[in-house]
Amino acid sequence: MFKLSDFFILLAVAVSFAISGLLWFEGKQMEGLFTAVWVPSILAFGIYFKLSSLLSKREQS
Repeated sequence: MFKLSDFFILLAVAVSFAISGLLWFEGKQMEGLFTAVWVPSILAFGIYFKLSSLLSKREQS
């Protein structure tokens, strides 16, 4: 159920979140906010690809 691609998507989210926090607390608030916007975007793409793969498996069977 949990594939390698899911791991990479969650890793990208975690890295983006960490970089965002790092930038924010270093005083670069605008850069931190810009990077924070990546988190929901990456998750949305991950959900889209996960659903499309599940639907394609369902249609094949």
